[in-house]
Amino acid sequence: MALDIQRDVALAPLTTLRIGGPAKVFMLATSEDDVADSMAFAYREGLDVFILGGGSNVLMSDEGFDGLVLQTGIKGVKQNGESLVAGAGEDWDDFVERCVRDDLAGLECMSGIPGFVGGTPVQNVGAYGQEVADTISSVKCYDREVNNIVELTNADCGFTYRTSIFNTTHRDRYIVLAVTYSMEKGGSPKTEYRDLKEMFIDTSPSLRDVRNAVVDIRRKKSMVIDPADPNSRSAGSFFKNPIVDGKRLEQIESQTGAVPYFEFGEQVKIPAAWLIEKAGFPKGFVLGNAGISSNHTLAIINRGSAKAADIIALKDMIQGGVRETFGIELVPEPVFVGF
Repeated sequence: MALDIQRDVALAPLTTLRIGGPAKVFMLATSEDDVADSMAFAYREGLDVFILGGGSNVLMSDEGFDGLVLQTGIKGVKQNGESLVAGAGEDWDDFVERCVRDDLAGLECMSGIPGFVGGTPVQNVGAYGQEVADTISSVKCYDREVNNIVELTNADCGFTYRTSIFNTTHRDRYIVLAVTYSMEKGGSPKTEYRDLKEMFIDTSPSLRDVRNAVVDIRRKKSMVIDPADPNSRSAGSFFKNPIVDGKRLEQIESQTGAVPYFEFGEQVKIPAAWLIEKAGFPKGFVLGNAGISSNHTLAIINRGSAKAADIIALKDMIQGGVRETFGIELVPEPVFVGF
């Protein structure tokens, strides 16, 4: 089937921030052959390529992207016992809902996160004490270096906190086609995160209970996409929680007193939201057409007519404030495209 080649396609509607100029060329890949053919087209035309999923973790430039934007829309879920293979274009929360419905434990704490399945291994998506690295057994990819399909094991993916080879050392090499998750039939939900632990302190919740609780928490923070909620017009958590050693934690505590943190191996993870607020950027902070969500300090929002430049200006201001106050460099989570 011939490729559906579209030109000058608006990218803003394809992202949760609703920001960005047009793609010079746009294609939707609904099969593995589409991906291979699209890459061959880009090579012939001399086009740079950006792979777009659900648009939930990306900031597009106001000028757009002067190349091919290839959106992975490969659908389908195949189940074999406790193993599920999901196409990269499957809606992530629908997939989590399916797992919970079938009493398969391992993803319930990542309920309510927007985006596609294909984006989860790239960022090693995680929330409320879980991350996909805990359940991913393999990732099927198109390898742009050898123009072939390969299967990468969990170890091959190099998962660490919010990172993988897909967004670091091999960010322009692999295109995720499908992901295989190894779940636990009848397994207990994970409730180690403080909010969940307090909610279920005297009970034994089901997977459904935990999913509902996580979605409710995220909705109260405007972290569930809702057209009626302007605070949800964001890219989710904009900054990663910084990881520091014990000495650095003691230095910060000497400045501020008690500091909230989570143990992370031999180091600790400090909530970026706490650092941002202490640096003088509260919920509801406004800078022109950009702002901080009034329900969640980590979310930078489009207040209605923001440009990418507005988001960047607020990002820079927050980073500068935290750097000056604590000597910590906050690292953004979203991918910046076309800058």
